Amino acid sequence: MIIDIQYVQMPTSESMSAFITEKLEKLASKYDWLIRAEVFLKLENDKSGKSKVCEIQLSAPGPRLFAKATDVQFDKAAIKTIKELEKQLSKRKETFNHH
Repeated sequence: MIIDIQYVQMPTSESMSAFITEKLEKLASKYDWLIRAEVFLKLENDKSGKSKVCEIQLSAPGPRLFAKATDVQFDKAAIKTIKELEKQLSKRKETFNHH
């Protein structure tokens, strides 16, 4: 799987990139039909403090999968986003098994 991580209007972080890559590679080993992951990390103005945004779009057979989460830290937002994608992937896998 190809993993593309983009930092939108903020400095890049090698440790964050490594963390997200590791988590996505675990998903790729579980779901070997994944083609590409596009990750967007952003800072938003939010008065509640949850200004760190992680968006991930996965390319796979069928429609693209998308999830987005906000939190006070990027790693927590990334974990939430990946958990949501894992739910979507398990549903997609069920439809594969029925055909």
